[in-house]
Amino acid sequence: MLNRRHIRIKAMQSMYAFKGTESDDLIKEQKFLLHSLDSMYDLYLSLLALLTELHKKSKNHNDRLQGKLLGTEADKNPDLKFQENQLLHLISSNTMLQDAIANKKLNFWDLDFEYVDILFKAILKSDIYQNYTEDAEPSFKKDKSFVIDVFTEIIAPNEKLYDFFEDKKITWVDDLPVVNTAMLKVLRKLKLTSPETALLPSLYKDDDDKEFAIELFKKTFLNSSKFAEEINKKTTNWDSERLASLDGVLLKMALCEFQKFPSIPHKVTINEYLEIAKEYSTPKSSLFINGILDKIVKEYQSENIHPKAGRGLM
Repeated sequence: MLNRRHIRIKAMQSMYAFKGTESDDLIKEQKFLLHSLDSMYDLYLSLLALLTELHKKSKNHNDRLQGKLLGTEADKNPDLKFQENQLLHLISSNTMLQDAIANKKLNFWDLDFEYVDILFKAILKSDIYQNYTEDAEPSFKKDKSFVIDVFTEIIAPNEKLYDFFEDKKITWVDDLPVVNTAMLKVLRKLKLTSPETALLPSLYKDDDDKEFAIELFKKTFLNSSKFAEEINKKTTNWDSERLASLDGVLLKMALCEFQKFPSIPHKVTINEYLEIAKEYSTPKSSLFINGILDKIVKEYQSENIHPKAGRGLM
């Protein structure tokens, strides 16, 4: 689910939030980072719980229509395609998934039902739903396409839902794009014969990625003063306030990768932090960071210090 860039972003956020020194509680701060990463999985499960509630809502909606005393013919015979959607049934009936949601107490949609109502009404009014119900030949492939289209066009961009997640947990705002992408990737791969575990992917691609998260944070944390001193020598013409901002954190993390991660090419490190700076810092940050890192890499290479090992090196 996680990629290396998001791991870097999470480490950056933890470093920026921490205002202490190398002598302070590293273990505590490391736990904060890992908790922040783990919370992404909670967001993923919350979105699956939302799909489960929307599926349940479709059945309740049809039951109410059929139960009207003065219902019309259409009320007595509502379209059941949403209710009988095979992909939604796969999600709702997955015991491992539902147990994971229940164990983490992430099915808060019963209390926050208004968001389910808002989304359900938006779905019923959409062309996506109209086209889906008009198709007379149901199939798992079409059911999957409907759910993916609903998630992409209605659920993911919904501003009220975005505000809800921001209020629920502030870090989820930054996590949503990555988690939404992971959700779509999982949904696209699902088949009627998929094992129950297909809906419960690993948070990390492998153990190396989790180790990377821990080591990047720890080594940047423990060498913060040393990295700051090296950066200061290269930034005599820059505003000192910039170094105390997010840009300073990104530069320290880049230096950490230069010096402590010999298998990561300079080019990869520079490109990653430039992209993060464009998204999270000021308009001039990427220019500033690129200039400093380029100067440092050239110095390392000319003096043959902190050599890199592997392919794709600058």
